[in-house]
Amino acid sequence: MSTDHNILLEAGTNELEIVIFQAGPFLFGINVMKVREIITMLPLTPLPGTPEAIMGLIELRGEVMTVIDLPMVINHPREVGSDDRLIVCEFNGEKSVLRVDQVTEIKRISWEQIDTPSDLARGVQGITNGVVKTGDQMIILLDYERIALELSRKDIMARESVKRLGARERSNKNIWIAEDSEMLRTLILDTLDDAGYFNTTVFNNGKEALDAFEQDDVECDLLITDIEMPQMDGLHLTKRLREMDRYASLPIIIFSSLISDDLKHKGEAVGANAQITKPEIGILIATLDEFVG
Repeated sequence: MSTDHNILLEAGTNELEIVIFQAGPFLFGINVMKVREIITMLPLTPLPGTPEAIMGLIELRGEVMTVIDLPMVINHPREVGSDDRLIVCEFNGEKSVLRVDQVTEIKRISWEQIDTPSDLARGVQGITNGVVKTGDQMIILLDYERIALELSRKDIMARESVKRLGARERSNKNIWIAEDSEMLRTLILDTLDDAGYFNTTVFNNGKEALDAFEQDDVECDLLITDIEMPQMDGLHLTKRLREMDRYASLPIIIFSSLISDDLKHKGEAVGANAQITKPEIGILIATLDEFVG
């Protein structure tokens, strides 16, 4: 199976397409915008001293990529089989590969169909950032960024980059944040605090943020929003805000793993002021300073 990126949707529709695949007893989905291609298994070069979930390296058309073993991540390890597939992903400006049991289909859904999982449902190693029921299927949306961050610890490096900037007083600025990942919310809040942005308000998804923006007496100097969020994505949130006269000039920064040269036009189309790839926290702080510092 391969993906056709001509089928990607217009910006701000609050829809997405997901690649659906099996790993262990679970059915997962991942945003098609993160998927570059789906291939059969290739020869692996093991890497000593890496976490057990890192299977090793592959070479694909001259590029060397790391392979993450999803069955191992979810505690359902098994030997490589003939139906196994490698999902080649690109996000955070890097390519990596996910080994899964099999890939089934591509399905178009709305973010409104996606529910934030309960604490109990987060039990699949904490790698779930949403669940969606389509027909008789219950699909777990994979929080691939969390897996990659925890295996690489890039969040630690990001915090250190902010600390090197030095903190100064910025507490009079009201920063609103829409981010569904608990880990990334914590990372953003901690680094904003390191930089001196103490006055922050956090929302778990775009719908919660939009409801707050529609209230009277809103005090927000700048919005930071993810793209992928249950109920309402960040592109649709930005589009809705730009349709309101009072938020026509509000600085909006999209902070997402989906920022790439191929996809930046979506943020531009809905009126975002800046787009930054996770986890470039240092760049995020510098951009905040540019708009409200």
